[in-house]
Amino acid sequence: MSRIVTVGAAQMGAIQRADSRAAVVKRMIELMRQAAAHGCDVVVYPELTLTTFFPRWFMENQDEIDTFFEREMPSNETAPLFNEAARLGIGFSFGYAELTPEGRHFNTSLIVDKTGRQVGKYRKIHLPGHREPEPWRAFQHLEKRYFEVGDLSWGVWNAFGGLAGMMICNDRRWPESYRVMGLQGVEMIFVGYNTPRHNPPAPDHDRLSEFHNQLVLQAGAYQNGTWVVGVGKCGVEEGCEMIGATSIVAPTGEIIGQSLTQEDELVIARCDLDLTKSYKATTFNFDLHREPDQYRRIVEQKGVIRPSAD
Repeated sequence: MSRIVTVGAAQMGAIQRADSRAAVVKRMIELMRQAAAHGCDVVVYPELTLTTFFPRWFMENQDEIDTFFEREMPSNETAPLFNEAARLGIGFSFGYAELTPEGRHFNTSLIVDKTGRQVGKYRKIHLPGHREPEPWRAFQHLEKRYFEVGDLSWGVWNAFGGLAGMMICNDRRWPESYRVMGLQGVEMIFVGYNTPRHNPPAPDHDRLSEFHNQLVLQAGAYQNGTWVVGVGKCGVEEGCEMIGATSIVAPTGEIIGQSLTQEDELVIARCDLDLTKSYKATTFNFDLHREPDQYRRIVEQKGVIRPSAD
């Protein structure tokens, strides 16, 4: 019997610094209602959904920085989203900036099931950008300054009739993000991102922004026999253009649904989790074909070989 999960990938258009959380949550609820009307089991939102992408500014005042963080979840501002999801009987996943009771700062995402229960939390591990301000940039990318490296690894949880996991933005570019979950049998990965089109250290990459996004989502899906739901925040946000290209990718590596705009948009697909089985049992049967001992032996014998800087 097939295990169908109907997914709504809820792309978000630009969120400006002046936009309130209440206004953003209202937009999220509208997309959630659309998803429920189309029979979705889960709706997936981007990284740092509740605010503008604040690491593009250098801020020294910690109180100012902390205004972008959530001290509890659900909070007063996000409670309407949780309440509406419970009323509609739909699950969801979204990203936000988390400030823990101990004063730690993380780029975080969570999974909430159809009953309104939080079943999974992930904290971003591969933090891109830089720690100190670089005035020559058109905008900053100070994730290394404002966030700690995530401390929860890549978990996999029972949700929506299968095994679901999460990663955030830059994690999607690194094969180990997918592989750690793949080794746990993951069947669907939710990926939220805020990706600027312009890459200040390497502007020659700009024309390939969408291509590279699709490349890593498709490769990660195929190489681990899993569905991947990649959801972007997009449009011109505080003068910075963000890519969209929200996509739902099958375990075959094929894109079966993709956004067409740079605005709030819902992409819907019926995803059969059983489609993962043939890939996990044949080409990517890790127990049968993967040779981790050989990798360790090579590293132990030869070390990590890096190209010369010359």
